[in-house]
Amino acid sequence: MRTVAMMMAVLALAGCGEGKRVEASKNASAAAQVQPAEVSTAPQWDVLVGSELPLAVSDLTGWLIEHGIISSVDTVDGKRRVLVGPFSSQAEAEAKRAEVAEKLVKAKKRDINATVIEHRVAQ
Repeated sequence: MRTVAMMMAVLALAGCGEGKRVEASKNASAAAQVQPAEVSTAPQWDVLVGSELPLAVSDLTGWLIEHGIISSVDTVDGKRRVLVGPFSSQAEAEAKRAEVAEKLVKAKKRDINATVIEHRVAQ
């Protein structure tokens, strides 16, 4: 009796929401096809966070996350660099750089720099 009840519960749960998932994916793919991707030609800006000293990228990104700063890792010429952004204006990037620099000073991390750079477009 217990086995029959368990099998009925599994079958009932397996069919839950099955039709909704198919419709949602169809609607999402239709919306993606209708709207063409817009390419921004305006320059964008990033905040480059790094150090001259060897520092693990995972340590730096972990520290940034702990302090509420979302970052990404980019590789250029075989070197990995930590970026915050992109920002649509240089003023926004400068404001974020100042915020990051302030948090670095409070944490007494004087060997880590934050500079504003132009966002590199992926090709």
